[in-house]
Amino acid sequence: MMKPRILLAEDNDDMRAVFQEGLEGRGYEVVTAASAIEALRLISGEQFDVLLSELHMPEACDGFAIINAMRRTQPNVATLLLSSYPILQAAMTALLLQADQVLVKPIGIAEISEIIRNKLADPSAHMPMNKEPVAAILERDLDATIQHWTSRVDRTEELTSISLTYQERTGHLPLLLGDLVHRLRLAPDAKASISRAAREHGILRRKQGYTVPMVVEESRILQVSIFNTLQNNLGSVDFSTVLLDVMTIADEVDSQLKQAMLGFMETMVSKATG
Repeated sequence: MMKPRILLAEDNDDMRAVFQEGLEGRGYEVVTAASAIEALRLISGEQFDVLLSELHMPEACDGFAIINAMRRTQPNVATLLLSSYPILQAAMTALLLQADQVLVKPIGIAEISEIIRNKLADPSAHMPMNKEPVAAILERDLDATIQHWTSRVDRTEELTSISLTYQERTGHLPLLLGDLVHRLRLAPDAKASISRAAREHGILRRKQGYTVPMVVEESRILQVSIFNTLQNNLGSVDFSTVLLDVMTIADEVDSQLKQAMLGFMETMVSKATG
């Protein structure tokens, strides 16, 4: 029976030697890499069952780059990150979810070996998750975003001072979110287009008796609700584009607010000159 193969990426010579000796003594074949570059070379040319990588490597490409490379080329490998910073453990695991688990140093060889054994015994525990683009998530969770927005608005006394039906208060949201999803699916450098839905929303809000600060507050809450939806889907977000997507979301929401305010002010001018 072949021994499970571990790629151990660790730049500290002493730590690397200790891990290698301890894991080999527990029945694993250990291939070591002293740098991220060396680890990437091994990943491209050899097959492994487990990746055990230090997070903070001296090169520009750190443990995350190693994890990402392994996920792309050998997606069924169990991937474990080592970190010396306990406060990052939960955040990194939740945020990236490229690694199966983040192990916080100091950690004993016996514990590492037990974790590896459990990962290999249950392949589903380290199967790569399907990653979704932000546009797909927002489209899929449209109702959840609107519900979150509504709950925030309902707790905002300034906005609830104007009595509206549910449809009157939320009817614009599917249209604005639809425009946002369309923008996210365009090229990353695509410019914001004029949102007819946003402009009509501004006109409607003026007729309903809203003030400028109220329209701005609604828009702020919408952005919060969009990011809440992404927060609830961190496990499936495609992080390769998420930073660009977040910038696009902020730009598009601001652009829609501008269009809403133009419609709002247009109604005021019409009344003043009528």
